[in-house]
Amino acid sequence: MYDSATPQVLERVPRPSPHRRRARGHRLLISGLLILLLAAALVAVEPLRRPPPALTVTRTLPASMILPGTAPTMPWPKAGQAALAVEGLGSLGTSGGSDPVPIASVTKVMTAYVILTEHPLDRGEQGPELTVSAEQAAAYPRELARGESLVPVVAGAVFTERQALQAVLLPSANNMARILAAWDAGSIEAFVAKMNRTAATLGMANTHYTDPSGFDPGSVSTAVDQVTLARKAMQLPAFAEIVAQKTATLPVAGTVKNYNSLVGRDGVVGIKTGSTDEAGGCLVFAAVVTVGGRRITILGAVLGQPGANTPVQLDRVFRATRPLVRTAAAAIGVHPVVRAGDQVASVQGLPGTGTTLSAAQDLTVVGWPGMPVRLDVDIPAVPTRLPGGTEHGRVSAAAGKGTPATIALRTGVRLEPPSIWDRIRQHR
Repeated sequence: MYDSATPQVLERVPRPSPHRRRARGHRLLISGLLILLLAAALVAVEPLRRPPPALTVTRTLPASMILPGTAPTMPWPKAGQAALAVEGLGSLGTSGGSDPVPIASVTKVMTAYVILTEHPLDRGEQGPELTVSAEQAAAYPRELARGESLVPVVAGAVFTERQALQAVLLPSANNMARILAAWDAGSIEAFVAKMNRTAATLGMANTHYTDPSGFDPGSVSTAVDQVTLARKAMQLPAFAEIVAQKTATLPVAGTVKNYNSLVGRDGVVGIKTGSTDEAGGCLVFAAVVTVGGRRITILGAVLGQPGANTPVQLDRVFRATRPLVRTAAAAIGVHPVVRAGDQVASVQGLPGTGTTLSAAQDLTVVGWPGMPVRLDVDIPAVPTRLPGGTEHGRVSAAAGKGTPATIALRTGVRLEPPSIWDRIRQHR
């Protein structure tokens, strides 16, 4: 219990000395600095705990281009229809409309195509035999009186499939087209049905056949459709081999000549002539030229060339065809679309890091001026470390409908992952 009468003695607490106060302040300052340094370290280490930022690949090559220069001007015939295309590249154009017209013996291209797809022949192979019946032989005088193109036949004459096709495609024998049709399908009517089904399958929407020879003017087509058929027919080895012949030796007839006098000139390797009063002079043709060491096939059709008779009609169709073949051949060339060293893409990491991807060599296409070219780039994921001059990715180019040509891409400067300091410095 507190006694107010008792005197109080108060103990005096000594005050810290200035030295001790300064030491304590230093300790507080050091602790704060340590905390700040620790926080800074945590901030600096945080970006290192995450993977480095992904590399950005930016394409610098356009997606397409047009081959420079003046597009070729085709010397189209003044009359009739015409179409011209380059196998594997595309069309060089058409003229004269697209209405179906009589095509005369050009019909026989489909006849031969159906026979060879159902009874294939290898190069040089003769194939199965067929025998001329008494009825077929007896029809010869009547056919001759109508002014048809024929080969002489007799009852019991034996032709191989190849010989029969030679008779159809070289001297343009109507009677042998009928004999082949009956041999294949049992009747001419059944064979013509096959011809029309085949035309539909090939997309020849403006074509209709009424006979296997083309003597009937009801067999009609267009230049464009006949180029479509020519492309398919020339892919058959036996067909291409036969239409390139200038002569052949047949039973009964002996040596026969090819009506297509352009074969062997200007690179022409076939295909088929035709001529009647209704159709005029007609020719479906193929020519082969060599461009940049590559064999290029030009395909075309010229229909409806006027003339008083077969010799005049064929002369005019040949005269109309040769300038087309020559102009097309002169137009086709090798064109560089990407030069060696041209940049195709850039690769960017953190600022100051990155490289380029450039063409390792010239990239060329075959085509003609004015033709569109598609440019495609394929670049796999880029690693963070890549030596300079390393192949990585590819670039391809395709002119028209052509098959793409492809070359490799090559890195520029060496690509290195960013340093720890770069990653810390660039952290946001």
